Amino acid sequence: MTAMIQLISPVDGRVYAERRCADATQIELALAAASAAQAQWKRRPLNERAAFCSAAVDAMLAMSDDIVAELAWQMGRPVRFGAGELRGFEERARHMIAIAPEALAAVEPSPIAGFRRHIKREPLGTVLVVAPWNYPYLTAVNSIIPALMAGNSVILKHATQTLLVGERFAEAFRRANLPAGLFHNLLLDHGQTAAIIASGRVQQVNFTGSVGAGKAMEAASEGRFLGLGLELGGKDPAYVRADANLDHAVENLVDGSFFNSGQSCCAIERIYVDKRIYPVFVERFVALTRQYVLGNPLDEATTLGPLINPGAAEFVRGQIADALAQGAKALIDAKTFPADAPGSAYLAPQVLVDVTHQMSVMRDESFGPVVGIMPVASDDEAIALMNDSEFGLSASIWTQDLAAAERLGDEIATGTVFMNRCDYLDPALAWTGVKNSGRGATLSRIGYETLTRPKSFHLRHEI
Repeated sequence: MTAMIQLISPVDGRVYAERRCADATQIELALAAASAAQAQWKRRPLNERAAFCSAAVDAMLAMSDDIVAELAWQMGRPVRFGAGELRGFEERARHMIAIAPEALAAVEPSPIAGFRRHIKREPLGTVLVVAPWNYPYLTAVNSIIPALMAGNSVILKHATQTLLVGERFAEAFRRANLPAGLFHNLLLDHGQTAAIIASGRVQQVNFTGSVGAGKAMEAASEGRFLGLGLELGGKDPAYVRADANLDHAVENLVDGSFFNSGQSCCAIERIYVDKRIYPVFVERFVALTRQYVLGNPLDEATTLGPLINPGAAEFVRGQIADALAQGAKALIDAKTFPADAPGSAYLAPQVLVDVTHQMSVMRDESFGPVVGIMPVASDDEAIALMNDSEFGLSASIWTQDLAAAERLGDEIATGTVFMNRCDYLDPALAWTGVKNSGRGATLSRIGYETLTRPKSFHLRHEI
């Protein structure tokens, strides 16, 4: 008998939903159907693929009222922010549909008399998308829509914590009348996922998750020569220069640190501030942080919900305690947030100063509502500290000097450089990382390159 999966809500610790994992027969049928359907789908004109995908986006948006409450129950995001994920879902999906004709167009070299030469973008086959719980619609759509637009079939393995999201995707494609077999939502355990990767039945795996899980994906794919896109998290830094618009920087960095309870791969987890403005920056940052309302995410007044589970909260509490033991200073009194309770998933936001890179909170991914702030004496010191990390997903520079931002951005080991914003994915730009933040890319026309293979035509028609 297959295993039963229980979705434990971070809201109250109770079982919110339960489902059985797919069994061997269901997995085999899905893989076979995906392969057969893709053979026909790749022959469909691009405008027909776009019509199906657009209809699925419309169908998903029609379910938004139910989705917002489901998100709160599944992963704890306050309902007042739930619709934002659906707006981002639509933005990314519509953009990737719109740019598909250009991104998938044949490459035409300079003409040579007597020859017809071009490079076509061929679909890979079946794409396995392994999606996380923290932004369950946004991370999944990054791969699902462009994979289908490129002529592939898709198998979605969503995080068990947000298993209802996978069902919503399946329902949206059902309402859009997507041809049978092209999309499958499978509830899988780790062993089943690894077995599918190792089977040779999928040609690309797009995974978002932890470094450890990414290594497991690599191990499962060994010797299969398949494509592997890995987005594995970050410890994203911000640098606030002396010429920054202080009010703008504070407002956006507080939001970038604590939105979604800090549970974002590109959340701001460490901040470096020019020492000339450091005291006033910290003062304003702490004042704004104290305005959060920690509580039940189903309450419209709540602006900070629980972490995904008590274990995640305890990890962050441990990082804070370790930093304090090494000399850091906490600027937020957790007692002013009544919902904060040791052993629970509810954790007050925390701002730490007097931190160093010897502390876990400045070195290891927190994935929670805590941020450390350090003063710096120069651009060079800031860049050295920003690069002192095993991660490199995004980094932000807060300044009114565009040339300085570009110059400093060239020196930062990161996938994305922001100026005067953070914690955002522009679908027109490649989402990628360096070091332990992963490899490969999604979004933009570059994202389509990872979902297709080049096929060259060298045709001599005059002899």
